[in-house]
Amino acid sequence: MPDEHVPSRPSWNCAACGRPWPCEPARTRLAAELGRIDLAVLMWDHFEEAARDMPHTPAGDLFTRFLRWTD
Repeated sequence: MPDEHVPSRPSWNCAACGRPWPCEPARTRLAAELGRIDLAVLMWDHFEEAARDMPHTPAGDLFTRFLRWTD
């Protein structure tokens, strides 16, 4: 069964729970499946895509949402 906790664009809210993505279930799954570097690279890609989809959201907020938790 595919993971339902995926981003819904352009809002980047979770398709399953409606919370800002990556929600806690998505973070848990991604961290378990990927090594630290691969996780950071993937989330950087998502960060850039989200910045294009949500140009009025402060970059610092997006950084916290997409990258800070990966350290």
